[in-house]
Formats: sequence, C-alpha cells, structure tokens
Amino acid sequence: MSNQTAWLDKAVFYEIYPQSFCDTNADGIGDIPGIIGKLDYIRDLGCTALWLNPCFLSPFGDAGYDVEDYYTVAPRYGTNEDLANLFREAHKRDMHVLLDLVPGHTAVTHPWFRESMKAEKNAYSDRYIWTDSIWEEPQGMGCIRGISSRDGSCAVNFFSHQPSLNYGFYRPDPDCKWQQPMDGEGPMATRETLKDIMSFWLKMGCDGFRVDMAGSLVKQDEECKGTIALWQDIRQFLDREFPGAVMVSEWGEPDKSLVAGFHMDFLLHFGPSHYNDLFRCDEPYFSRRGRGSAREFVAAYRENYAKVGGKGLICIPSGNHDMDRLARRLDQEEMKIAFAFLLSMPGAPFIYYGDEIGMRYVENLVSVEGGYGRTGSRSPMQWNKGVNAGFSAAAKEKLYIPQDESGDRPDAESQSADPCSLRSEIKRLMALRQKHPALQNKGDITFVSDGYPLVYKRSYGGQSITVVIHPADEKAAVPDVGGSILYKLGAALRLEGGTLHMDGPAAVFIEK
Repeated sequence: MSNQTAWLDKAVFYEIYPQSFCDTNADGIGDIPGIIGKLDYIRDLGCTALWLNPCFLSPFGDAGYDVEDYYTVAPRYGTNEDLANLFREAHKRDMHVLLDLVPGHTAVTHPWFRESMKAEKNAYSDRYIWTDSIWEEPQGMGCIRGISSRDGSCAVNFFSHQPSLNYGFYRPDPDCKWQQPMDGEGPMATRETLKDIMSFWLKMGCDGFRVDMAGSLVKQDEECKGTIALWQDIRQFLDREFPGAVMVSEWGEPDKSLVAGFHMDFLLHFGPSHYNDLFRCDEPYFSRRGRGSAREFVAAYRENYAKVGGKGLICIPSGNHDMDRLARRLDQEEMKIAFAFLLSMPGAPFIYYGDEIGMRYVENLVSVEGGYGRTGSRSPMQWNKGVNAGFSAAAKEKLYIPQDESGDRPDAESQSADPCSLRSEIKRLMALRQKHPALQNKGDITFVSDGYPLVYKRSYGGQSITVVIHPADEKAAVPDVGGSILYKLGAALRLEGGTLHMDGPAAVFIEK
C-alpha cells in the first residue's frame, strides 16, 4: 500500500444513499449540499470516509445504477461543482470520498446506446454486446431486442433497461462472430473510456471508487482470468497517473479481486460467505435466542483470509442498499453486540447510513426506482423528531420513499444525546478501534471458538487483544483469557483466574 493510500489502514466507511440522506431544497429527495451539511455528524460518529451510491445523470430505473452520463451529476442532487465542494469539505475534515462506479452497463437512454442501435456502422456499434441477428439471443445472458433498426439482440446485465457494455469475451465462440476478443477494437475502446471517466472524477478530487459488479465485465470468463487482467491494466494506469486512487470491489471473492488490483472486497449477502447467517436469516447468530450459528461463516472467512495472504482488506458491512436493515431481525441491544463484532474485525468497516441508530426496514412499500424488496431499506434518514424526521421540509407525500411512521422510530439527534444509545455505543467502539492498532484494519486475526461465544484474537505490532462476542441469553465461560478488560458491554461479567464468566449477552475485549 502506497503512502498515499495509507489512510485505509484506519479507515471506517459510511455508505450514503444520496436520495435518502438529507434534502436541503424541499423537493423530497436528498442532495449533495445535504451531505456536506452532515459531514460533522459522520465525523463525530468516528467514520473517516464516505461511499456515495451513484449520483450521476440517470433515468433512475435502477436508482442511478442505470447511468445516462458518467460525467454529470444528476440535477436532483446538485451540480458537478457541488460534488467538487463535497470533496473539498471532506478533505478539510481529513475524510475521503469514494464514488460508486458502474462500469458494466448503462441506461438505454445513454447516447452511446442510442448510437449503437443504428443500423449503420459507427463509433459506438461495438460499445455494447450485440448479436448478429434479432433471432439470436446471447447465450447465458438476458437481452433486449426489437427496439431499433439494428438487426441483433443486445445483452443486458441486470434489468432489461441496462444494456451490457462490451469488454470482450475471454473465450469467444468462433461460430458467433459477434463475440469479440478482449483486445478487439470495441472492447478496448470501452476500457479506455472507463479510464477517462475515472480520470475525470479523480482530477476533481474524488479519492477512488467502489466498483459495481466488478467481477462481471469480461464474458465467458468462468475463472475471471480475463476480468482480473482487465482490472490489473486499469490498476497499472492508476498507479501511473493517480497512485492515491482507492479501489473497492463488489466482487465477493477477495482472492480474485485483490489480485486484480483492488484494495478491498466485501463479504457479500450473496455467494458463499455465510454473512447472512449472522444477521439476516430466521435464526441469526446475533439473536439473543442463541439458536444461530457462526460456524460456516468463520470457515468461509478463514478460507478467504488465508487466500488473501495480507494483500488487501476483506470488509464486512453492517448492511447496504441491497439488504434488509439489521433492525429487521435484531433489536437495539442485539445490534450493540453485533457492532462490537463488526468494529473489532479486520478490514475496513462499512456502516450503512441509519444503521448506527438502528433504522428499521419499512415493510410493504411499493417499489421505488427499481428497489422492489430493497425499497424498505432505502427510506429517508431520521435526523430528529421534527417534520419528516428532519430529512426534508417537503410535504410527506413528496418524500422519495415513505418513512418509518412508528411513534418510537429512532433518530440521530436523540441517540447522540443519550449515552446509552446504539449510536453512542458505536461511537465508543470506533474510538477504541482507532486507539488500538490490533483492532484496526490490518491487524491479524486468529479464531479460537466459532460457537457461543465467538472468540478471536486480534494482534498487531506486539499488541494482542482477545475479543469475546456472546449474543446468547445464557451463561458462558471462556478459559485462558487473562489480561485487562479494555471494553465490556451487556450482562454482568467477571474475570477470575484467567477465565471470563458472563451471565448473559455480552461483548468483551481483553488485552494481554
């Protein structure tokens, strides 16, 4: 890691869904000036960096993950100058900002796609993946067809309005002439344009990118060898031109993404991570019922940790815009213990806006901007007990997504003032993490127990801290943990003769 990216060693990220964070112009949609106005709140919590979900021009069929113009901020959020100002204001506070980059597809309204639909050959004909005939579908991919004079079907990445950009095929089928190799003229033009987009925002002051669907760019690439090579090329470009640029991947396979040149990858709610076993299943591990299991998660984590070999960071988020809120399965006391785990694991923690106050999943909402079942996790931030919980001065019916209408809904102002609140507990944990290198992003981890309680040792530079996480409402004892207690939360406990005794749910950090 270069000196310019050394800040990642202690980084704690805060994910902001811009349209739901803070509205300053009373149109019911959050905006960039609203984010700027809340930087001190985020810094006070202990977060040192932001990840902003897409804020570019878009028809918003998928909440901005359908980009119409990569170089222009969507007017509902503000202007390019507003975003540049956000970078400046964050840097004044020794904070960093990552933008969400969507390299795999665009909106159907993007000018590139409009040009590619034309029957006449042009500079954008090969920017997307088109078959040679309207009657031929791209195998293994969804497609759109019958929409233009061009004879062909166009592959899509996700929704039917998100045509897949062409980065080539790792093993093109010689019988399908439309499958272009990675070094073909169209795929290389797409790759170079991606570099141009990154350069534009990095020159403006952006600190890097979280990359959407990073492992999906090259097609027919089962082992991701082509996609890894593509990102290695981009990493070389960044190291040459922007050595401080940070790259975080939505990939979920750290052994591949970190080799590809990313600094960090997530253990995601899909794939083989067993992350959902902890927070989002019928019997989550962090429920006080004590019927869950962390065993398969620990096994998956150990495997990934060994594969990575210290090359980068594996990150475990509290949640994100694609997951149920933590509070859908856990209450505030259970979430405190969950955050004791999240903020004592290696890798950079990521806190989804509102998780620090235990915002709830809003049930039974009509889908907004392609959210569908995810819509309930994207409701406006609850700042105070005022109108619209302080999110917006707009009429309630104009809000981007309806808010939690519960009389006891949590809010940031109340929790900031309450030393016993979830937010206050998270702030204490953050401060403790920043004080002790063993608890930070690069500290080593060794698991001692994967049941109830979960026990692991963090170590770095001669410091060793044993972390005991016990969500279950039952007594427990952990032997061989002598030392001094740095942090304790939950039920009554005592440390006698090197054995830790707990009367119920608790989290304890012990330094030797």
